[in-house]
Amino acid sequence: MAKRLILLRHAKADYAPAIDAADVIVEQAQLFQTSPALPDLTATALAHQAGDRLRPLAASGASDAPAAGRWMKANNWIPDAIICSDALRTRQTCLWVCEQLGEKAPTPYLDSRIYGADATELISIINETPESVDTLLMVGHMPTVQDVAMRLSSGDSDEDAVLAMASNYPPLGLCAFSIAGSWAELDGRDARLEHFEVPRRDS
Repeated sequence: MAKRLILLRHAKADYAPAIDAADVIVEQAQLFQTSPALPDLTATALAHQAGDRLRPLAASGASDAPAAGRWMKANNWIPDAIICSDALRTRQTCLWVCEQLGEKAPTPYLDSRIYGADATELISIINETPESVDTLLMVGHMPTVQDVAMRLSSGDSDEDAVLAMASNYPPLGLCAFSIAGSWAELDGRDARLEHFEVPRRDS
């Protein structure tokens, strides 16, 4: 049986809450500043990042988000594993999706690496998926979800879906791929894009 991957961008988000730089603890600043991935972050920059991670869904995003779960259910793309960014807007999107999936929803795994990851890093996270998983849902952010979708789409992908995804990947954009190989070997042009959808509350 082919593996299946769903790449979902979170629903429309609201503005970030204000976070004072003084509220960012020294230990956290030191931890990030010594990290090879984030070498020169000031407390102000950390406060900005913390605020962005705490962006909630806008009212319209919360209204739309369940439609992604309804699309998965109606089209029999039910994930048996979910990896979700730990940002608030992705977690809220994931909760609305799981509510629609009901008892079929697996317990989501929150992965802090998804926030800020580039395409190579995100694919590496997907590569860690156990082979016992048949359908994986990943809930993430732009521009990385679009970059990954572009990189994975094979030559036999649905042409209309590829063109739509490449031209615009709005909030709640959803790419559904079939994968002939293993999760561990997934890389460029290895997945057939079958659907690109942008579910909405009235769908």
